[in-house]
Amino acid sequence: MDTYTYLHRRTTEYERLPPTFDVPLHSRPMQRTGLSTSRLGIDIPVMLLDQCENPSVCCPSTLRGTSITAQQIIAIAPSSAQSCTNRADKNAPTECADAEKVATNIAKSFDKYQVTSPAEQAAVISLMALESVEFLYNRNKSPGVPGQGTRNMQSPAFNSKYAQSLNVAVSSDPAQTLDKLVDNPEWDFGSGAWFLTTQCTADVRSALQAGSETGWERYITQCVQTQVTDKRKEYWQKAVQALGVQSS
Repeated sequence: MDTYTYLHRRTTEYERLPPTFDVPLHSRPMQRTGLSTSRLGIDIPVMLLDQCENPSVCCPSTLRGTSITAQQIIAIAPSSAQSCTNRADKNAPTECADAEKVATNIAKSFDKYQVTSPAEQAAVISLMALESVEFLYNRNKSPGVPGQGTRNMQSPAFNSKYAQSLNVAVSSDPAQTLDKLVDNPEWDFGSGAWFLTTQCTADVRSALQAGSETGWERYITQCVQTQVTDKRKEYWQKAVQALGVQSS
């Protein structure tokens, strides 16, 4: 492959960029986003992610795709490297997910909801890693609120909204609604991306996309509506490093 990367303009013209500005290398076409068309005015061609040995270096922070690897998940949630045979809670053995399963389904959710900002991806993954105890659970254990769950531990009210968005019948019993969501891995792991893209305001998302700690704190306090803690920050910092987030 040429050391230069070509970006195809909609006008059918080509612009040659220096090798320091590589675009993400994908195994499938990147869908056009507001960023790629309005700020850059370009379409990104199909390339292969595995041609890049270090995607966080090859892919600039504003042009990352939706691919997530098991290695990135392990860097954020180290215990997910273990087999669930060894680490699952004996009282909730089916709730455990290993890094490969986590990465596969989170990537699907980012593709579905078009979460392509690495800063947003880091925020969502770090939230899920903390709330699910590194993907050990998908139902609330303490204090044990019926119907609270999925990998970002949404409240029953948000799970009802989420289920409706998926055309899943909402039960009068919130626990039954949750059962339907967690029985499907794509729905179980998709709640974080859904919440970000449907429940967070545009200004919160814009601040988060900048990659700064302040922007992440706004996401936690104003959108997730919880407190910033040292533990949350620790997971976020791991995610930022694993995904190569750059603050703008």
